Amino acid sequence: MANHPPALTLGRALRQYLDARNAALVAARATLGISDIDARALLFVVGNPGTRPTALREYLGITSAGVTTLIDRLVGRSLVRRDVDSADRRVNRITATIDIAEDPWAVLNRFDDDFDLAVGAADQVLVGDSAALLEALTTATVNARR
Repeated sequence: MANHPPALTLGRALRQYLDARNAALVAARATLGISDIDARALLFVVGNPGTRPTALREYLGITSAGVTTLIDRLVGRSLVRRDVDSADRRVNRITATIDIAEDPWAVLNRFDDDFDLAVGAADQVLVGDSAALLEALTTATVNARR
């Protein structure tokens, strides 16, 4: 391993990771013919089946009208469905109708899946130490401006 100043190497490595992940998502969105917000919404709904529109709105940082339009668009493309909450009929639940593990939709997670495989093949002590370091640095960075 080359001897580089740790702070410069870590920052560069994190930017390289983010750039590669973003490029993969841009390519995935182009393949699927969906926008950035549609992709982010789909990934959120897949990870949170039965989510409420309010949770999706908060996650995406958009208005109530914006989330309604977004959900209408995704429902219109048969990517998600609205279900009435059985406990409170005033509430809708949003669930994906796509299988994110199957093509063509798997392309949205391909980079993350491949990265997870690489992480699984790496030294697990180093992975654990690296994860702890990243979590601590991220927390320190977020809290520095509060």
